[in-house]
Amino acid sequence: MAMPNDLEISRHTVLKPIGRVAADIGIAEHLVEPYGRNVAKISLDAIGERDGTRRARYVVVTAITPTPLGEGKTTTTVGLGQAFDHLDQRAVIAIRQPSMGPTFGIKGGAAGGGYAQVAPMEALNLHLTGDMHAVTAAHNLLAAMLDNHLHKGNALGIDPHTITWRRVIDSNDRDLRQIVTGLGGKADGTPRQTGFDITAASEVMAILALSTSLADLRQRLGRIVVGYDHDGQPVTAEQLKAAGAMCVILREAIKPNLMQTIEHTPVLVHCGPFGNIAHGNSSIVADRIGIRDTDYLITEAGFGADMGAERFFNIKCRTSGMAPDAAVIVATVRALKAHSGNYRISAGRPLPDELLAENPDDVRVGAANLRKQIANIRAHGVTPVVAINAFPTDHPSERQAIMDVAAEEGVRAATSTHFTEGGKGAVELADAVAEACNEPADFRLLYEDDLPLVDKIDRIARDVYGADGVDISPAAQRQLATYERCGYGMLPVCIAKTHLSLSADPALKGAPTGWRLPVREVRASVGAGFIYAICGEMRTMPGLSSAPAAEQIDIDDAGQIVGLS
Repeated sequence: MAMPNDLEISRHTVLKPIGRVAADIGIAEHLVEPYGRNVAKISLDAIGERDGTRRARYVVVTAITPTPLGEGKTTTTVGLGQAFDHLDQRAVIAIRQPSMGPTFGIKGGAAGGGYAQVAPMEALNLHLTGDMHAVTAAHNLLAAMLDNHLHKGNALGIDPHTITWRRVIDSNDRDLRQIVTGLGGKADGTPRQTGFDITAASEVMAILALSTSLADLRQRLGRIVVGYDHDGQPVTAEQLKAAGAMCVILREAIKPNLMQTIEHTPVLVHCGPFGNIAHGNSSIVADRIGIRDTDYLITEAGFGADMGAERFFNIKCRTSGMAPDAAVIVATVRALKAHSGNYRISAGRPLPDELLAENPDDVRVGAANLRKQIANIRAHGVTPVVAINAFPTDHPSERQAIMDVAAEEGVRAATSTHFTEGGKGAVELADAVAEACNEPADFRLLYEDDLPLVDKIDRIARDVYGADGVDISPAAQRQLATYERCGYGMLPVCIAKTHLSLSADPALKGAPTGWRLPVREVRASVGAGFIYAICGEMRTMPGLSSAPAAEQIDIDDAGQIVGLS
C-alpha cells in the first residue's frame, strides 16, 4: 500500500491541545496565547520566568552542500526531536517559518515530511499567525516614509543614488525585481528606480530573528541604514522617525509560535531569514525559551554547514551568547553521488536513472564535500554527527560507504528512517547525538570582533570554503572602507553566495580547490548587526516556474485544502 502524502498524514493526526504541549515543557498557562486550536504565541516573559532552571543540550542540524532537491534537514530535525521521546527524553524543536513564495513556487512547504513533520502543515505553510505579513508591513512602512521624506523636501539631504531600502512581498514575482516608483504627476511622488525582494530577504526579518527582547528589537530597527546623505554619512530609520511605528507593528510578531509534531513533540516556529543574504536561522528568543526545563533543544540552520551553520556559530551564537553542544550533518546517498560531478540534478525533474544505479565509488568521491563540512564543524570546536537520511532508492553498499567515510574522519554516524517510521526510525541517530553532547565542549568563534572586515571575509573564504583567498572589486573595497569609517568594522560578516557549492560557482561540486572568492559588492545590515559580502548573482526575489505548485493547490467540495506539498 502506498504511503499517504504529507497532507493526509498531518490531517489524520490527533493533536494535543496546545496548552498541554506548552505544559509538557514547563511553560505556564499565563504565558500561552492561543491562536486557534493548534497554534499559540508564547509571551517573551517565558524567558525571564524560566531563567536559572535546567538547561537543555543545544544541537544544531545542518547538512552537506545540498542539491536543488534539498536533502531533508527539516525532516531530520523533526525526526530527531521525536526520537528523543522514544528514549524518555524531552526535546523541543526550533525551526524557521516557511515563506509562501516557495510554497506556491517549486520548492513546496517546509513542515518536514512523511512521519516527521510539524502539524497542522496547512497552518505552518500558509502564513501561520501572520508574522510574515507583519515583517512585510513594517519593512514597507519604512520604504513609504523614506519616499515621503524625499517628496517633502529631503531635509536629511539623502542622496537618492545611495538608497538601498527596497520593498518586500511574501511571494515569488520576478516582474517586481526592478521597478520605477513615483510615476505620474508631481503629487504622486519622486520617480526613482527601485524594486521588491521577497519578505524572507528583508533586513527586518533578520532583525526579528536576532533580537533578544522587545527593547532590543526597537533599538535595532532604529539602526537600519536606508542610504547615505551627500556627505557620505549613513541615514537611519531612527532619523526618518519610522522605527517606533515599525516596532509597534512587530510587537506580536516577536513572540515565537508554538506548534507540535505528529508525535506531539513541541515545536517553536519563529522567523524565516533568507539563507543566502542573511543568517538563515530561527530566532534567538525561541531558543532562549526552548532551552529551559527540557533535555534537548534541536534547531536547524539553512543550507550546508558552510553557510547556515557557519552563520549560526559566528552570527547567531555571537549575539545570543549560547554555545552548541553538538551538530548533526545531514547527508544522503543521492547528494553525495551528485557531488562526484558525474550527474546532473534539476529541481522539479525526475532523478536520472544512472543516479539511482548502485555506485558506492561515486559516493566516496562525492564524500569530499562531507569531509569538508565535518572539518567546518570541528573548526568551531563542536562535535559533529553524520545523519544518513535514508531513501528507498539507496543501496546498502552506498550507505555503508558513508559510514566508512565517517569512521575514517573519526565521527559518529547513524542511518535514519524518520520519514517513513517517525521518531522510532531516528532512535539510533538520537543515541549518537546524546553521546556527542556528553563530550567536553570547546565552542569557539572563527574570528574576533576587532578583526578588519576584509580579514573576516578572507578567514571564512579560506577556512570554511577552501578558497585560496578573496578578490575584492574596487567598488567593494570602497564600500568596506566606508563601513569601517562609519564604525561598523566590529560587526560579523555574512557571505552571500550560491548554496549549491562550497565555492561561489554552483557548477563546482565536492570540495573544490584552486579557486578564489570574488566579492563584487558589500552591503551593511546594521540593524541586524552584520555586513554581507555579495559573491556572484544573488536573487532576492525568486520567480515562478512554468508549472508552479500554486496550480495544484485548491479547495475541494468539503472546504478542505488539496494539493499542498
